[in-house]
Amino acid sequence: MESLGDRSLSIEAQGNDVYSSKHDDDGRLKRTGTWVTASAHIVTAVIGSGVLSLAWAVAQLGWIAGPAILIVFSVINLFTSFLLTDCYRYPDPVQGTRNTSYMEMYGNLFGISIGYTITASISMVAMKRSNCFHKYGHEAECHTSNYPFMIIFATVQILLSQIPDFHELSGLSIIAAVMSFGYASIGVGLSAAKIAGGNHTKTSLTGLIVGEDVTSKEKLWNTFRAIGNIAFAYAFSVVLVEIQASYLRQNCPPENQAMKKATVTGVTITTLFYMLCGILGYGAFGNKAPGNFLTGFGFYEPYWLVDIGNVFIVVHLVGAYQVFSQPIFLLVETWCAKRWPQSNFMAKEYRVEIPLVGTYRVNAFRVIWRTAYVIFTAVIAMILPFFNSILGLLGAISFWPLSVYFPTEMYLVQAKVPKCSMIWIGVKLLSGFCLIVTLIAAAGSIEGIIVDLKTYEPFK
Repeated sequence: MESLGDRSLSIEAQGNDVYSSKHDDDGRLKRTGTWVTASAHIVTAVIGSGVLSLAWAVAQLGWIAGPAILIVFSVINLFTSFLLTDCYRYPDPVQGTRNTSYMEMYGNLFGISIGYTITASISMVAMKRSNCFHKYGHEAECHTSNYPFMIIFATVQILLSQIPDFHELSGLSIIAAVMSFGYASIGVGLSAAKIAGGNHTKTSLTGLIVGEDVTSKEKLWNTFRAIGNIAFAYAFSVVLVEIQASYLRQNCPPENQAMKKATVTGVTITTLFYMLCGILGYGAFGNKAPGNFLTGFGFYEPYWLVDIGNVFIVVHLVGAYQVFSQPIFLLVETWCAKRWPQSNFMAKEYRVEIPLVGTYRVNAFRVIWRTAYVIFTAVIAMILPFFNSILGLLGAISFWPLSVYFPTEMYLVQAKVPKCSMIWIGVKLLSGFCLIVTLIAAAGSIEGIIVDLKTYEPFK
């Protein structure tokens, strides 16, 4: 019978020569992942609910600023991710002591769990409404509450959350990555078909027109919110170190080199899809682009294809929720195991044989803690179900501190960059610019939430 306490102690064996045929240098079981499987984890983490709001974001920014900001954010995230992968080991990026978790990320992971619960319920509601519109016509009300679908999503997550370790999620991540390609491709295809069908929508170089589409105040806040949405669309640095620490095989090639290759692959694929979704989505819907172009009913027909796209979204978010939640689960469980090492409630695991699946490890504390976490995120999602504003706020909260500030500061320390040198000044200017972006995006999203709260009645 395996105890969690024994496992957590082995995790702390940083820098010791604990090599064997079954264990890596930190005492953990041999990692078996490659840059290919790490790329699947990255794509699962990146191509998430954020892609669905890109047509709306480009509509706020226009043909010039929209694509430009998408490219700028992709380059910034790629650069800072490179810095972060080199900081996985310290002081040497290849032979140094492992840093197995990115401690500053956990609050944001909690927020992402809430965002994914909201998005999954919206897609499930959209499937039901799509069938209703097909049956009764596009003018039918077809109102459906999100709350029952949030409960369904949470129930599935409670079951999947009992998967003990990050490295056991590889199959789920690959399925989720395929799903993300699926729904992004459906959105791109439907947008292209609408454009090819002679759709005449109004677009402009600067996006929504003041005085015609929006007021000057609305234009300003929507622009800020759109920047936050794009930032959220690239929010994967929060799990980068966890993927590298929990999954990548050691020294074949070194983890930092394999992770850089995985990051380039993931960000390149993601940026291609984002440009297609944002640009074609704006071309199809123009300045009237919905906040979520697969659930905002920019497309009514073919209804079965829209339904398939939303099924793909839900399946993807089921996997992505786990990718982002596992680091939180392991943090709490490892701390509790060290705090109460003699407790059977904390440490003892029971092996349960499941037909066609194999042996499953069950721990009493893990069941209760992970179930409580999922329920709590679902309740918060029910209280604040505002898609675009929540995405923008999550992007703003995570972008500067997690994607820029901490990676750049760790790089400056590890590389011993002299103060006031050209590299030091360049890194500081980048960090300052991104801080300004974060502040204006957060302001726009908070303003949007305040406006939504004025008319929102919870649990109705």
